[in-house]
Amino acid sequence: MVAPALSPAKLLILIPALNEAAMIGAVVRRAHRALPDADILVIDDGSSDETAARATDAGALVLSLPFNLGIGGAVQCGLKFACHHDYEIVLRMDGDGQHEASDMLPLLDKVRNGEADVAFGSRFLDDGCTMSIPPSRQLGILLFARIVSLLTGRRATDTTSGFCVFNRRAIQTLATYMPQDYPEVEGRLILHKAHLHAVELPAQMHMRTTGVSSINRWRSIYYALKVSIAVLITAIKEISPAMPVEDHAYANSARPAYHGLLFEPSTPHRDHPIGPQA
Repeated sequence: MVAPALSPAKLLILIPALNEAAMIGAVVRRAHRALPDADILVIDDGSSDETAARATDAGALVLSLPFNLGIGGAVQCGLKFACHHDYEIVLRMDGDGQHEASDMLPLLDKVRNGEADVAFGSRFLDDGCTMSIPPSRQLGILLFARIVSLLTGRRATDTTSGFCVFNRRAIQTLATYMPQDYPEVEGRLILHKAHLHAVELPAQMHMRTTGVSSINRWRSIYYALKVSIAVLITAIKEISPAMPVEDHAYANSARPAYHGLLFEPSTPHRDHPIGPQA
């Protein structure tokens, strides 16, 4: 059975981006072609280039952060925005063009049909990975997958994937508890502790064609050690069931900010349903 289509105001595509001016326009346009009724929100995480302008030109709403919060803080801002504007589903993808827009629909259908609270795209199911991953990063990915699988009791293959779909309960949970430093890996465990059901589906991911990843070989090793420790700490933390997020809620961060000031995009379209009101 095909799930009924969501109204335009109920589905948000969330794209965190840092200095992705070269690709963000193409990413937004591909996302719009795949899901023309969805709203698209780009979180410009303190970029020093024209990321915000390129995203706006491509038709996205843009929320420009005054300084870099990191991936966890940027995604959390987007999820708080989704709560504030009553979105039922959020699809997150990266702004560097590595994710295939055609893979959105299977992930979305799993959540819309009620088969899962969260659906993750995995590079390692059905040979979806066309990326050349350095051995040090492969080791880290394998380590994280084993740890998460052990702690949740469910097989996980790609715990660093930033390509995923959340339902309302998952949005509320991560808007409250989103990790700031290692959101993808820790987030899996937080969702599990909140009794939310997550699944993985095959997804293609490609090498970035512009820009440079901030994670090199030595940073990969350092990252792997820190993430492993952070995940073990998260395993013993109390995670409450999903609760509505207040408009004035503070980020779960060592650098709290009044997120209520960030709920309205800085460059909305005038005719957009959540743009400026007369």
